Amino acid sequence: MWRDELVNELATQDTEFGQSTDTERRVVTASKKAKISRRRLGVGPVAARQVLLSGMPRALGVRIVSITKKRVVAEMKVKPIHINRSGRVNGGALMAFADVMGAAGTVANLPAGYRTGTLESKTNFFRAGEGPALKAVSVPLHIGRTTMVWQTTIRNPGGAIAAIVTQTQIVIPARSAGITKDEG
Repeated sequence: MWRDELVNELATQDTEFGQSTDTERRVVTASKKAKISRRRLGVGPVAARQVLLSGMPRALGVRIVSITKKRVVAEMKVKPIHINRSGRVNGGALMAFADVMGAAGTVANLPAGYRTGTLESKTNFFRAGEGPALKAVSVPLHIGRTTMVWQTTIRNPGGAIAAIVTQTQIVIPARSAGITKDEG
């Protein structure tokens, strides 16, 4: 149902804003379908890595540096799509970057057969985000049975803090959404 539609939609997207040839598109389509069909609702750092390789993080240009159950480190190369009219990184791009970091940390700590979603996110902006790349470190403030709270600090290239984001992730059994560990 929805998964097949998503697979087809992702598989038919161009590799770089309409720049691909028909041959490249066919190869990418087959590769994406194979990867998506093999995905399962996993847990642990390996599954967290999958989170950071999925749609939104890829669109943002997030690059994984390291993932453990207690720390997620990644970089986001600043692209023209991230820039606001003042020539700085848009606050929404910073928030989205932090959101995928907290989600990855939560997935690294999920029990088998569970999934997560963001319940709340609070952002403090300290200065404008600037390129060429931003670095983020996400650490848990709370790892509980039903929620996890992650704090992500995003820094500019010189090390100055651009934003600190605190988010609460819910932890829910996968079967509650009609997804099982084997289907997921």
